[in-house]
Amino acid sequence: MPELPDVPELLRTAVHALGGRERRNQLTMASAVAHSIDTGEHLAVQAGTGTGKSLAYLVPSIRYAVQTGRTVVVSTATIALQRQLVDRDLPRLAEALEDALGRRPRFAILKGRGNYLCLNKIHTGLAEEAPAEAQLFDAFTLSRIGREVRRVTEWSSSTETGDRDDLSPGVSDQAWRQLSVTARECLGKARCPVSDDCFAEIARTEASQVDVVVTNHALLAIDAITGLAILPEHDVVVIDEAHELVDRVTGVATAELSGSSISAAARRCVKLVEDEDVDRLEGAAENWESLLEELPAARWDSMPEGAAAALASIRDAAWAVHTAIGPAKPGTDPEAAAARSQALSEIDDVHDCAVRALTTFEQPDPAQRQDVVWLAADEFRGNVRRTVRIAPLSVGGLLRSRLFSESTVVLTSATLTVGGSFDGLAVNWGLPPQALSRSETTAASGAEPPADNSDPKWNAVDVGSPFDHAKSGILYIAKHLTPPGRDGLSPSHLDEIAELVTAAGGRTLGLFSSMRAAKAATEALRERIDTPILCQGDDSTGALVDKFAADEATSLFGTLSLWQGVDVPGRSLSLVLIDRIPFPRPDDPLLVARQRAVESRGGNGFMAVAANHAALLLAQGVGRLLRSTDDRGVVAVLDSRLATARYGGYLRASLPPFWETADPQVARKSLSRLTGS
Repeated sequence: MPELPDVPELLRTAVHALGGRERRNQLTMASAVAHSIDTGEHLAVQAGTGTGKSLAYLVPSIRYAVQTGRTVVVSTATIALQRQLVDRDLPRLAEALEDALGRRPRFAILKGRGNYLCLNKIHTGLAEEAPAEAQLFDAFTLSRIGREVRRVTEWSSSTETGDRDDLSPGVSDQAWRQLSVTARECLGKARCPVSDDCFAEIARTEASQVDVVVTNHALLAIDAITGLAILPEHDVVVIDEAHELVDRVTGVATAELSGSSISAAARRCVKLVEDEDVDRLEGAAENWESLLEELPAARWDSMPEGAAAALASIRDAAWAVHTAIGPAKPGTDPEAAAARSQALSEIDDVHDCAVRALTTFEQPDPAQRQDVVWLAADEFRGNVRRTVRIAPLSVGGLLRSRLFSESTVVLTSATLTVGGSFDGLAVNWGLPPQALSRSETTAASGAEPPADNSDPKWNAVDVGSPFDHAKSGILYIAKHLTPPGRDGLSPSHLDEIAELVTAAGGRTLGLFSSMRAAKAATEALRERIDTPILCQGDDSTGALVDKFAADEATSLFGTLSLWQGVDVPGRSLSLVLIDRIPFPRPDDPLLVARQRAVESRGGNGFMAVAANHAALLLAQGVGRLLRSTDDRGVVAVLDSRLATARYGGYLRASLPPFWETADPQVARKSLSRLTGS
């Protein structure tokens, strides 16, 4: 094959074909990604909004794939970015580079098996059966699920993808579970009678024949952790929205055990084993549920009285059912085979979770344990559901051994530096620090060094931003306000919000630390100001953002999901208002355990965990202000601790270099001028 054009030339070709402008920071990033792929050294790239980072990593990735015939995996945290890549960026880029590369680059999206319809479930009638957890739903809910299942069953004969995201309008999670299978429930290609038409298998086959596969962090984690080889063979992985990686991997590696989940698994097995085996597991479920009702929702530093015996009972009963089901018999009809597979999957989940919980407490020192166990009390349809959760204390070791040791990895986001350094995130990913010695980092972060004393090699680059932050935006810290307390927004905070929103003429994105605070501010300000205010929960988040962007006078108040991903350039957004520093809840069991682990190794748990968490989220929230080079505005933080607390400078070092002020008059006058202009 003839030598392909180099990355700078390909990038210029793409930019010109797409009608964009050449940017130095975009070229810097593309060259760094190409160097990483060539050398095999991992790379962390911070690229501010407006850089065009997707183009900067896609061009060298596509060039490598075309030249070597190897697939490159691109992983994202959000469906929105996946859709942007597959529906807009990659099609346009493939067309732009076709002549230069000698052929049209190919790409595909790949999701977890549970995102696709299972035709075997539909053909055998399993989808029509009542959900195993039916006792949790009222008659109206069951009727709705039934209607949704019938509608999707009809859709199955016309869809070409079987992809849940292509179904409009969508259906509830309960209904979709009736129509899909997990990887463990799947019969497998050799035994499924409709495997030739399986939507998930077709998607995997297509993914194995393309240059770029777009997936999500959860599927990437499942592929790496379980060794199921869900993704096609690859040796380069690009992780966009990399600041989300640790949380997404933690979610995949977290197990749950509740009385209702054990009972549901037992009912799956009613037709497969003797009644006494099912009754034994049902009895273990009832005992577990009764025990949890007596315990407070909290982290378990030690096994509560009676929990070890209850878990052992669950473990043994689940294994007895598993053994009774036995191996699959030749000639089993598809419906029975599917029912057996689903039952075994749920039984094995129950067994493995009980074993994992018991094993955790074999290590007497909580700081030395691999997992964190806690009892959560979640409200579900007006009822409190008590569930024991088991999550890894750290995912760095998993990522280091299962991801970084297997592929060259490029990690990118607009926010990767914490306190001005990449090391805060790097140690959580399982990478060695750059600024500190090995021993200092172990103490500071609580990270475990590799057992074989070999550290992955990696580089970091901050390519900057096309925005002139100091001229385009103001960071106003309301230093005169009292620090926020636990009793919600004070009258002085509400006065400050009203004055700022009025000066801005609406056009405000209010980011609050809790839904209660967002609703309280909405209700109070609707009575005090004339411009309209939307509140998260009034409609779907997407619909609210569209309404907010369409009307300059409208403001939008909300919580966590608005801190990331909201992209509203132009005059509709001139003020980003943040009520308080977004520290994690002080009673979050997993984060508290991680802080304690850091402290047990001589580090600062608050800075390594809570402050890092707050810095990343704060940077994401502040990043909502400038979305194009013409944008102007103010970020107002109503938490005086950002200016007065010892950690304030650390947090501010994670933010863009806006011009700073603590004078409310300066902030309001600036907003008034923007409104008048």
